[in-house]
Amino acid sequence: MLVLSRKADQRIAIGNDVWITVLKIVGNRVKVGIDAPDSRQIMRGELVPERSVGAVRPIARRAK
Repeated sequence: MLVLSRKADQRIAIGNDVWITVLKIVGNRVKVGIDAPDSRQIMRGELVPERSVGAVRPIARRAK
C-alpha cells in the first residue's frame, strides 16, 4: 500500500484518468473529490463485499 500525505486542495493522480482531490479537513474527517470517467466504478470500501471485489455493480450513478 502506498501512503501519501496531502493538504487541503492538493491532488493525487491514479493513472492518466483518475484524480483524487482533498477538499476539506476538519478534525479527523477528510472530504475528498474524485474525478474519473463514467466507465470507472467508485464505491466506498464498506459497501464492497470482500468476496466479490471486482464483481460488484455500482449501487447508484455519480452526480454530475
